[in-house]
Amino acid sequence: MLTRIDHIGIACFDLDKTVEFYRATYGFEVFHSEVNEEQGVREAMLKINDTGDGGASYLQLLEPTREDSTVAKWLAKNGEGVHHIAFGTADVDGDAADIKAKGVRVLYDEPRIGSMGSRITFLHPKDCGGVLTELVTSAGTGH
Repeated sequence: MLTRIDHIGIACFDLDKTVEFYRATYGFEVFHSEVNEEQGVREAMLKINDTGDGGASYLQLLEPTREDSTVAKWLAKNGEGVHHIAFGTADVDGDAADIKAKGVRVLYDEPRIGSMGSRITFLHPKDCGGVLTELVTSAGTGH
């Protein structure tokens, strides 16, 4: 089932300024950056460490690119900070189905494409103790 903390998503107003804070303060460097048009975000993945299952753990910094994006709405309500936690899995489809069978709402009918070509879905925060939770199958693993 779930094998690691894949990443912690942090919403921010200014991606470049936030990247510089994590670089200067902790020495974390950008491993990957991209714009996800579907989700309306510009993001930077800061690699923290490699994991025993061939994956890695990251901080994902998210800056909205449009006002109607989920992250922009979240920032307007909550301000900067931890937006979600993501768990790595070899089988996002199977694990999402298993979790759904336990009564937790899965937000996407089918997993979508996430950072670095991964396959992702989210679990409803009201069913997860107030925490928006993401399931991630890294590119090159699983389906």
